[in-house]
Amino acid sequence: MNQQTNSEAKEFGSLLLDVGVYLLSSGASCSRIRITMRRLAIAYNYSPHISIAPKSISLALNDEADNALFSGMRTTPAQGVNFKTISGISRLSWNASENDLSVQQVRDELSRLIALPHYPRLVILLFVSVAGSAFCFTFGGTLLEMIITFGATFCGLFMRQEAIKHKFNPYICVYIGALVASLFAGAFVKAGLNINFEHAFATSVLYLIPGVPLINCFTDLIDGNILNGVVRGINALMFALAIALGLLSAMLIYNLK
Repeated sequence: MNQQTNSEAKEFGSLLLDVGVYLLSSGASCSRIRITMRRLAIAYNYSPHISIAPKSISLALNDEADNALFSGMRTTPAQGVNFKTISGISRLSWNASENDLSVQQVRDELSRLIALPHYPRLVILLFVSVAGSAFCFTFGGTLLEMIITFGATFCGLFMRQEAIKHKFNPYICVYIGALVASLFAGAFVKAGLNINFEHAFATSVLYLIPGVPLINCFTDLIDGNILNGVVRGINALMFALAIALGLLSAMLIYNLK
């Protein structure tokens, strides 16, 4: 085992930890993280040993003779959902496996994927609000209720984004989003409009439902990642509680029954 081998393993191990952390922070399930990291490691003739915690990843790399070459851990401070990053890293792992990319080429492509811009804020606000209106229509809402839901979703999401920018606690951000959206929808009821407020009131907060954490909770539990599945499930329940508290606060403010 020469110094060059140690240096190469350290460089590749650091890259592989970055891949795992970016996947974890983008909302990938534990099985997808493990499969992607293992695919990359095998492509460069390493034997990986991967341990995934709710907010960290540990990695050990051995050579073909089972000699230890690298050991490290990386943490992620925050987690969200970014399917563009997840799918891009997955394609990168297949590309590296099939086309013999160098470690530096993988690093450069990973940097490019992470640097990709998000959709413009106004586009996100508009399309999420349209989706909320569509949910309202699906549950039997009228055109007026759909318009109210659009405005409530727009305002609620805007305020949630502002809270995130100011580094509020994630649960508080969801509570603020639910409160603002439900206050907007409830204001039209208090104004005396003859509408069935339940449609607009309930669907105005659907954009806050933690769908990805709930799905990852079940997939992790099924795959045997009990700790991560339980943590993600409790995290999703905390978000649901924040949504419920936001709705309850608006109902108490407006004295709605």
